[in-house]
Amino acid sequence: MTVKPYATEEGSKREQVELMFDRISPKYDLLNRLCSLGTDQSWRRKVIRGVGKEPVERLLDVATGTADLAIMGSMVAKQVTGADISAGMLAHGRTKVEKAGLADRIELVQADAADLPFPDAYFDAITVAFGVRNFEDLALGIAGMVRVLRPGGRLFVLEFSRPQRTPFKQVFRFYFHHVMPLIGRLVSRDHDAYSYLPESVEAFPQGKAFEEILGTCGLKEVRSRLLTFGVATLYTARK
Repeated sequence: MTVKPYATEEGSKREQVELMFDRISPKYDLLNRLCSLGTDQSWRRKVIRGVGKEPVERLLDVATGTADLAIMGSMVAKQVTGADISAGMLAHGRTKVEKAGLADRIELVQADAADLPFPDAYFDAITVAFGVRNFEDLALGIAGMVRVLRPGGRLFVLEFSRPQRTPFKQVFRFYFHHVMPLIGRLVSRDHDAYSYLPESVEAFPQGKAFEEILGTCGLKEVRSRLLTFGVATLYTARK
């Protein structure tokens, strides 16, 4: 079953996700820091350390949001492109890029992973943080990224996952399903967006199931690494 942000509203999952991020974009960065206790930034740094292990001329950050990962990516890539379906998120991202003095090296474009406006085999590496579970069609979104990745290029996917070890599993589940949605509602004023987050994580095919999808989409050397007791997982693969 497809999980959508707004059960009572019309529109495809893609349309609803775009609307949701437009609505919460003014508070998105604050909520990320509050809900993850700042851990989300350390996870992103792990992604960039992995990207930097090989030379990267052109880096694509899909579901770039407010461009946190794209800005970090500029430390290891000469040119960075960030793509996102939400105009609201991109507007905040462009402000951050300008403030960082990186407008000449980072370009932000409104685009869907399944229909990226770039040539085949164009990028040396692609990153996506906390975005793949929002794809309307997961396989099509992965295939869209694979198309624009050069042969030998690498894909890095950072995504939330469900811890499996007791007692952390129970503590995290309570926080993720009760405390975090409450914080999200109070700060963002969107009563559905932060209920959608745990629901979308529950529905996402994590671990070996997602690794199999990456392999089916034509990627090899597929690996995964649990972060912070399994709260998040970093998947890596090569075309």
